[in-house]
Amino acid sequence: MGLRYLTDALFGLFRLGLATRFRLGAPYWAWRMETAFGTDPAQRPSLYIRLRLVLDYAAWTTRMRRLR
Repeated sequence: MGLRYLTDALFGLFRLGLATRFRLGAPYWAWRMETAFGTDPAQRPSLYIRLRLVLDYAAWTTRMRRLR
């Protein structure tokens, strides 16, 4: 995990937080969790893997925006 990756990921998460006004219990966040990891908590990956996947997604969104 490089500095550029981490910067992109944190910026992407911050942007998404601003867009949803940091309401982590909002319907968008519930929908995002269900579409990303399913509805059965027993089938979800471990916390470490979920965190890594969330950071990957956030970094990807930042890189895609930069390409526009």
